[in-house]
Amino acid sequence: MESIQAIKQRFGIIGNDPKLNRSIEKAIQVAPTDISVLVTGESGVGKESIPKIIHQLSHRKHGKYIAVNCGAIPEGTIDSELFGHEKGAFTGATATRSGYFEVADGGTIFLDEVGELPLTTQVRLLRVLENGEFIKVGSSKVQKTDVRIVAATNVNMFEAIKKEKFREDLYYRLSTIEINLPPLRERKEDIHLLFRKFASDFALKYKMPTVKLTDDAVNLLTKYRWNGNIRQLRNVAEQVSVLEQHRTINGVTIQNYLPDTGSNLPAVVNSSKSESDFSSEREILYKVLFDMKGDLNDLKKLTMELMKKGSVSEVQKDNEHLIQKIYGDDKDEAFDAAVEDLEVLSIPQRTETNESIVSDVEDKYHFAEEIEEEETLSLHDKELELIKKSLERHSGKRKLAAAELGISERTLYRKIKQFDL
Repeated sequence: MESIQAIKQRFGIIGNDPKLNRSIEKAIQVAPTDISVLVTGESGVGKESIPKIIHQLSHRKHGKYIAVNCGAIPEGTIDSELFGHEKGAFTGATATRSGYFEVADGGTIFLDEVGELPLTTQVRLLRVLENGEFIKVGSSKVQKTDVRIVAATNVNMFEAIKKEKFREDLYYRLSTIEINLPPLRERKEDIHLLFRKFASDFALKYKMPTVKLTDDAVNLLTKYRWNGNIRQLRNVAEQVSVLEQHRTINGVTIQNYLPDTGSNLPAVVNSSKSESDFSSEREILYKVLFDMKGDLNDLKKLTMELMKKGSVSEVQKDNEHLIQKIYGDDKDEAFDAAVEDLEVLSIPQRTETNESIVSDVEDKYHFAEEIEEEETLSLHDKELELIKKSLERHSGKRKLAAAELGISERTLYRKIKQFDL
């Protein structure tokens, strides 16, 4: 049995991370058997290396090795690609065609992105795994095949099963042995090694000196999240190698090649939790709307009271608790705001049927105002004088003036507007 280091050199795998070494070790151990293997990990971590190791170290190494990207084949043709079809099975089937499972008989098939398979194809694949049998599209003849299946996926299979997008029985048939490859952000010590390898390869490819990183650039690469994993790191190394004239790259320069992800801190998003969060937000929104509806109904009630009684003071006295409920604990400010809102609400509600009622109410209201003005004429002048003095004393600062006068700032603002100060 070859050592892990020898396998790394043979298949061009860079890194000394313990999790990576464990994954390679599992691949070496399972290779001599015919057990189905499921390789898991994020996109770009290098999952395609594991099935190659398994195939080359197995007794099938002289047979065919076929890699199939299940996510890249249209749903309407994937059954034909995998299992073949008979002539005339569908429009365009001008000849009989052998599928991958027939061609790879005696070898290994690597099903990349197996989580993207349609449910109908999953049923066919399950039959191959259970007894090695399949039927071509448009045929009734059962055929046999002897293939080793290694699958890979970057999706959460348990979530896919929960959402009925992947068959549970197929998952357990595929994942007799599961090999997980760690994301690049969990292999911090390997990041610089990989960059140096890629930089060296691109220097040879484009016939130019190899780029080198300063300490701050290395530190920046190490702390970066690398959502695209090794594939993203390789792209960054290629861009830097081609575009930069200076061969020594510092942190400021390398930062220009790293997309701003907002935060380098890991963020785990659970779909069920997200749905719960949305549900909570909806509940809060419904509550706010319900409260607004209640306030609107209360305002309508106050409007009707004002229309019936025609006396502002009477409405204030009878509905004091209602006004405080809507506008808060400050009685003066609350009632001032209520009167303003009542005046706004009452105007658009005039119709032909209630025009005479509103007119009658307005007459009574204005009559009451005139009596009140005659009785409190001196108070009006005093009030105006006090407001002027207070504003002058505090250099026009309404907040301080309101505090001295013992009224709210909103009430003072209304008075200033009323007296045209």
